[in-house]
Amino acid sequence: MKQTKLDTRYMATLAMFCGVLLVMGVTGIGFIPLPVIKATTMHIPVILGAVLLGPSAGAVLGGVFGLCSIWVNTTTPNLLSFAFSPFMTQEGLPGVLKSLWIALGCRILLGVIAGWLWKLLKKVIKQDYVALAVTAAVSTLCHTILVMGSIYVLLAQQYAEAKNVAITAVFGLVMGTVTASGIPEAIAATILVAVIGKALLHLAARMKNR
Repeated sequence: MKQTKLDTRYMATLAMFCGVLLVMGVTGIGFIPLPVIKATTMHIPVILGAVLLGPSAGAVLGGVFGLCSIWVNTTTPNLLSFAFSPFMTQEGLPGVLKSLWIALGCRILLGVIAGWLWKLLKKVIKQDYVALAVTAAVSTLCHTILVMGSIYVLLAQQYAEAKNVAITAVFGLVMGTVTASGIPEAIAATILVAVIGKALLHLAARMKNR
């Protein structure tokens, strides 16, 4: 009976996080338009869900994040939307697969990384606030590096054409994007995940004892 109750709470909590991500994605508040790429706050619910529910739930939430990314980049495209939407690519099947990896694969990995990182850090670092902050910062930076690194490795030529620059300049532009969007995203995640995550962990502990 207790296991059934825990399973029900798990599914309900997972559904709640999925709902938050869908609202953020559909309304556009989870994606911040920049000149070249859309910065995001969608990673924050993914990390929180992975911390609270584990790596498997993190993977599911990362997948929802990825689907929202495909939707937003298809309906409101910008210069780099071809990297995130299989419907915007002009490379045929290879382009579709590349876009799916960047939009879905990297986001699923975000949830998995956050979940396992939290499991490791909470054993090593006794202060939840610190463990949450480190989990958020490292997970966010890993996500940014995965996404922008994949764009550089898989779509350097298309990136150069979109920016109207030589292909030799792509690495510098990618690193500029990592700095311009990745670091602010990491700072926001560090603060919010530490504060909200601590409250959610406290609430989850109280619910578990009921």
